[in-house]
Formats: sequence, structure tokens, C-alpha cells
Amino acid sequence: MAKLKILGVYANEGGCAYYRLIMPLQKLVELYPEDVEVQFTQNPLNLDTSTGHLPDDEAPYPLLDWADVIWINNISNFGGPYTARVIGLSKKKGKFVHFDTDDLLIDLYEGHRLKQTYEDRNLYDITKWMYGNADLVTVTQRKFAERVKQYVGGVLAVVKNSIDYTLPCWNSAKTSDKKKTRVGWAGGIHHEEDVKEFAGIPWFVNQKVGKERIEWNFYGAPAPVERKKGEKKEWQHQVWDNYKKILLRGFKNAKNWSIGQAMPPDRYGTMYSLMDIAIAPLQMNAFNDSKSEIKVAECGRYLVPLIASNVGCYDETIVNGKTGFLIDPDAPKSEWVRVLTKCAKNPKLVRQMGENLHQVTEEYFDINKVVKHRLELYQECFKLLNERHKDHKYNKEWTFSGNG
Repeated sequence: MAKLKILGVYANEGGCAYYRLIMPLQKLVELYPEDVEVQFTQNPLNLDTSTGHLPDDEAPYPLLDWADVIWINNISNFGGPYTARVIGLSKKKGKFVHFDTDDLLIDLYEGHRLKQTYEDRNLYDITKWMYGNADLVTVTQRKFAERVKQYVGGVLAVVKNSIDYTLPCWNSAKTSDKKKTRVGWAGGIHHEEDVKEFAGIPWFVNQKVGKERIEWNFYGAPAPVERKKGEKKEWQHQVWDNYKKILLRGFKNAKNWSIGQAMPPDRYGTMYSLMDIAIAPLQMNAFNDSKSEIKVAECGRYLVPLIASNVGCYDETIVNGKTGFLIDPDAPKSEWVRVLTKCAKNPKLVRQMGENLHQVTEEYFDINKVVKHRLELYQECFKLLNERHKDHKYNKEWTFSGNG
């Protein structure tokens, strides 16, 4: 039987590409070596990054020619027009195009650092064009699907995030500190508005429980860079300077906090082995309401309950007092203080919620089930497209065996 050849085109080397494309494709090959063959690239069009020159459409593109399926994750760092050309050229060659995304990039909120860039470079319309021209569009949750379905020209499906828990970073030894509760936040450089939702809260909790009984750890800072005297900081460092001012408001001489550097995707899980509770404060907007619950999958592995704003699809896995707590985004900050104080004073409750969440995530985010679903989805799409387009046979010779 012929193998299905999948070319994974990743946007960058960040966490999204790792979770949504690289990790699942690696797992596909591991589980179904008789069914699939995979290659990865960030630059299938052979862009000369020093000059910006692209070969014309008639130039040889060995990777595109090799593949049956072109699986594209998000808009490339090379730009929206580049990604659109990958889709257009792949379609011209008769390839099955799968566009996968985990962020609602057609509705960025005021305050998002990429909003002006997307407007100036017409990336909203380019993204909608991608939705309309891909054979398959996959997103991470139902609210996201509802918001983009009007733009999708092919098949639209929800494929939730998953994690390969057999990887080393998800099997680190869980640490503990019997004298204090360790609260952790892990985030990137696009959460300035979300961080404001948490402003001053750590200081108030310190007053309630005592700074010696709680510790605040914030992860995701860029690595330090040596600068010449008077040289301006890069914007990423400026963002984190602002984060610190917001998150540590009122701390003064209190030293029960730390700032940790961002970890690469293949080491990301180890951060959760250092937490007792994780927090996810989020502003309510369409972008955040369309985000996945990947943080639940991360927390649950290390028996870390999650306290989050009730935004997106967290309500599918977080039950108050059972697996964590959900805070209404319109609730006063005193509600965050109340819940965190309750947890800091009740480590037994924290441990029980962590154990409960672990049980949920082991089943809910099982990567074996999710990647099998992806191949079944391909088979369904091929059948549907062959019925629609009698003049073009999409991978008609391939049949998913289902034998992993």
C-alpha cells in the first residue's frame, strides 16, 4: 500500500508550530509507519532570505512535488504573501492543502502588539483567503470554528491540542516545598492586556497569607542580552519590564517572587514541575475566547490545578473546587485574591484538585487518539473531494489502515 506523504510547513520555531504540527506529525510516523511518511520545512519555496528573492512558479520545488498533503501551520515568519503563495502553488500542483491555526488572526484586539502590523499589511484579508482556498482548515476549539466558518471554502474541523506525554520534559520529577505554595504563570510577549487583569493581586494575597507562605514565579522572559552603554532595549525586554511593574505592584521589599526565562518547546513542560498552582488571567475578547485549553493539558500532567479567567473553553475541563477554579472576567480582583488565598491556606485541596485534573487530561488530551483522528479526517476529506471534483482524484490510492 502506498504511504501518504505529508509535508509539514511550520511558521517558526515557537510553541505553536511545535504543538500543532511538529509533535503530532512525529507521533503519526511513530504510530503509523506503514501509513505515512513525513518531511518538515519552514521554507518550501526556497526563499533567498538575504535578498528576499523567490523563484518563479515554474521553478522546481522538490518538497512540494514529493508531497501528497501540504500541512501548513499559521502564517509564516516570511510573511502572509509567502504563505498564500505556498497554498496557491500547492493547489496548482494538485496537492491537498491543510491549513491549521490556533489563533484567531482575523480579529486582534486593541492592545495586541500585532494588530497594527496585520492592518497595515492586509493580513486579515490574506488569512481569510487562506481559509477560503485550503482544502481542510483545522482549528483548536468550537468557538474558534464558529467565528471563521463563513470564510472556509473546504472542510472545517476542530482538532484539539494534545501533548506527547512520553517526551522527557513531561516526565521530570515533581518538586515540592512544604512551607509555601508556589504559584506560577507562563506566558509570552503578547499578553500585556491580560497581565493587567492580574495587577496588584499578588501583593494583596501576600497580605492575606503572609509572604513566607507563598511564592510567585513568572516564566517566559527573554534571555538577557549584553548592551553597550546607552543602547536601547529590544521591545521584548521592554515588554517584560512592563510585566514586572504590573505583576509586582506593591511588593517593595518582598522577595517571594522570581522571573524565569522562556524555555524552548521541547523543554517547556519542566516549568510545571516547579509549580503547585498555575494561573491564566485573560481579558475577555474574541481572540482570547477562541484560544485552546492547552494550558490545562500542561498543568494536568504535573498535577497542577489551574485558576483561570472563564474565557474560551476552559469550562470544559475546569470545575470549581474539583480541578481548579474559574474566575468570571468581569469579577472584581478581590475574587482572585479570595480564591488564591483559599488555595494557599489549603494545600490538601490543591493536591486533590491537581490529582483530579491529571486524570482528566490523561484521557482528554491523549495524543494517540488525536493523531488517529487527523488521519481519519484526511481519509474523509479525500472521499468528499473526490465526490465533488470528478476530474481530480485526491490520493485515491491511499487508505488509512488504522493499525498503530
